[in-house]
Amino acid sequence: MRQRQHVAIAEDKDRIENRNFSEEEKKRKPSYDLFSSSTKTLMVCLAMRMANSLLVQTYFNPDEHWQALEVAHNIAFGYGHLTWEWKKGIRSYLHPMVFAALYKVLALCHLDTPWFMSKAPRLLQSMFCAVGDLYLYKLSNVLFDDHVAQWALFSQLVNWFMFFCFTRTLSNSLETVLTLVGIYYWPCMRVSPNKAPLFSRKWGVAIAALACAIRPTSAIIWMYVGLLELFLAHDRLKFIFLEVAPIGVLVLTLMCLVDRLMYGSWILVPLNFLKFNFLSSGGDYYGTHKWHWYFTQGFPVILFTFLPFSIAGMVLSKQWKPSGLIAWVLGLYSVLGHKEFRFVLPVLPIALMFSGYSIAAMKTAASLNSKRKGSSNSHVKCPSKVRLAIFFLLSTNIPMALYMSLFHQ
Repeated sequence: MRQRQHVAIAEDKDRIENRNFSEEEKKRKPSYDLFSSSTKTLMVCLAMRMANSLLVQTYFNPDEHWQALEVAHNIAFGYGHLTWEWKKGIRSYLHPMVFAALYKVLALCHLDTPWFMSKAPRLLQSMFCAVGDLYLYKLSNVLFDDHVAQWALFSQLVNWFMFFCFTRTLSNSLETVLTLVGIYYWPCMRVSPNKAPLFSRKWGVAIAALACAIRPTSAIIWMYVGLLELFLAHDRLKFIFLEVAPIGVLVLTLMCLVDRLMYGSWILVPLNFLKFNFLSSGGDYYGTHKWHWYFTQGFPVILFTFLPFSIAGMVLSKQWKPSGLIAWVLGLYSVLGHKEFRFVLPVLPIALMFSGYSIAAMKTAASLNSKRKGSSNSHVKCPSKVRLAIFFLLSTNIPMALYMSLFHQ
């Protein structure tokens, strides 16, 4: 009898470490009606992101205006200042065209008043952000389970930098949304790549191509994912010649046609962008940092108090593919002299997903310990360690988010 008890305890311990919950344990978890479907999750995220967008009143980066909204205003109404990048052809019009279309709709509806013109772009961006939040939830659910997905979404919505930056009309924000959606569809990023839907990879390739068209540096992310898929896939020739090549050419052609229409001549924006930022180090004109800046300052600052939870989640989950993506992006961006917080925004949600894993693991471990002690309602109550962690994260991130969004600069 004692021997059986020892075996049972060992099995429980193994479950905590590897997070391989049995069906019985999943049934014991409380159901959260708020996240019972993708539609409800999207609605919750949309409501929160729209409120988020209206609360952000401060200045962060000039590109939010000069590389997006001012250009969109010029497209829609024929006037608006264009900076030197648009004369040198190192920016694609794909991203500003999104907001130009919005301005046109507002004008047609006679809503082109100062309030709507200033608030509508961020409200539109908040809709994109809600989709990104939903796909972080779905990705976490695929990689782990629904319990982890809820805490990953909590981490995403509470993190101060996501609140401060995500709903701004920066190309980095839309790049982050496309990264989350795209990674969900790439089979190689899943625990069991063979279980991905039939057309999943094609969607992933298309979204990756669109992300690179909007922001060429996004190729750093998709290089990692593409090489990983090439290594794991059994149909490599089909992947290269029947998926990557035709979809890539199609998106590149679309981008070139849009830029031909707007610039008045044929321009290959990714090539010009590469020449300026990588081959000539033109970005260094705007300031440089030490090679280790992303590891010692940049990424820890935007993760803030989620940092220890994220590191713990990476270690406990043993999911090396998303962890490797974070290291890959930080490593390659470290080679460039010019560094900014927003450049690594696309991999911040991945780190926050691991934070959600860490919190979920704490709750599961505490629940199993309580069960051994004979508590019948341990699954209902939130363990004290988890309550303390939640209080710590809320009390540090919310004041920071509000201060940076309402007062700073």
